[in-house]
Amino acid sequence: MYFSIIKKIIMLKFQQKVIFLKNYLEILKECDLFKNIDEKHIDKMLTCLGAKIISFDKKYTIFSEGSPAKYIGIMLSGSAQIFQVDYNGNRNILSSIETGEVFAEAFACAEIDSLPVTIIANEPSEVMLIDSSRVLYTCSNNCDFHRQLIFNLMKNLATKSLQFHQKIEITSKRTTREKLLTYLSLYSKKVGKKSFTIPFDRQELADYLEVERSGLSMEISKLKKDGIINSHKNHFELL
Repeated sequence: MYFSIIKKIIMLKFQQKVIFLKNYLEILKECDLFKNIDEKHIDKMLTCLGAKIISFDKKYTIFSEGSPAKYIGIMLSGSAQIFQVDYNGNRNILSSIETGEVFAEAFACAEIDSLPVTIIANEPSEVMLIDSSRVLYTCSNNCDFHRQLIFNLMKNLATKSLQFHQKIEITSKRTTREKLLTYLSLYSKKVGKKSFTIPFDRQELADYLEVERSGLSMEISKLKKDGIINSHKNHFELL
């Protein structure tokens, strides 16, 4: 009887692993953190890294400012935003997180005591969390994939650094019009299309550009009237 129960538990855990890989393998294969790592090693890798999955409802906090900067996150489904709130309550959106993207890695790798940002789910989301210490320091098993994993992490951090400089380039412009056109131009280059949907609604775009929403709406209307852009909600087209 006892061994029958143990067998059922083992079989259940095996089935859960199979379901997990079936649901998320394609996402993980495309994730920057796992590039050039054979998919047959992913199961072993996640066990070694102590990966865990947590579900979040819309508008729930994934990480809050001041919480320990310990985990590297991977967005398995859904999306989120990273932002800071200043002393006066003004929100500054730093970036968005889409499915398959890595986040919070810079803070975890820097080994700072606490996070200086808040990350909130835009929609129902599933997030994989990995203890950064298991990535940065090789385990006693000397797993073959670990060197590639660290290389991928460093490359991802370099890419995020470039994105941060782009944010500075955008917000350093003097006028709302210049900030908006710079953002739209860079986003167009990123997706390789003149017509695209951005990951922000009107208020969120204003928070990202660090401008007033009313001024942003007025500028969008002027650009449409001048024949420079077309827009509907968060969809834009550069003419």
